[in-house]
Amino acid sequence: MTQKTEQKQKSHDAILASAATLLLERGIQASSIMDVMKGAGLTVGGFYGHFDSKEHLFTETIRGTARTVWNALLRKAKEDAPDAPALKVLQRYLSRQHRDAVTPTCPLPSITAEVSRTGEPYRGALEAELQEFVQSYAELLPTGARRREKALAAIALMYGALSLSRAVRGTKLGDEFLDAAKKLGAELLTGDRA
Repeated sequence: MTQKTEQKQKSHDAILASAATLLLERGIQASSIMDVMKGAGLTVGGFYGHFDSKEHLFTETIRGTARTVWNALLRKAKEDAPDAPALKVLQRYLSRQHRDAVTPTCPLPSITAEVSRTGEPYRGALEAELQEFVQSYAELLPTGARRREKALAAIALMYGALSLSRAVRGTKLGDEFLDAAKKLGAELLTGDRA
């Protein structure tokens, strides 16, 4: 790899990192190309050497950020609980530590409402990532006719509960959302009633 190619890759990565930060902090519409490039320590003029448009940048950012967080969650769950990784994913995702992180890592609770309002191309990017999440999560579950359905329900429960809990963080209700979702999620995944 030449020095010029390495520098271009570093710039590309810096742009994506800046866009990911802004995506979590402000969302898509409130993040300008100028802000992204400033956060990357680059000039606006260099943007189009990396991306065709703001839409191209943020679809790639949604895909990359969501995938990175999800894959790290799966990997850690498989390491920590090889006999029950699906349950570990649910427990870790619905933890107070994850909810209260100073810098949230998972973009989905922050962007789903905006994606539903703005539509394409963001909807397609989010759908592709969610399809991958469902598939990979279903593979953690015992083989059965309802495997995909359980994966869909567990993922919806995780994102919904985390979103609501973040919205009312610092209240008893915020904690109750997490606790109830963990309990019902465990019942869904294991069939055990608590």
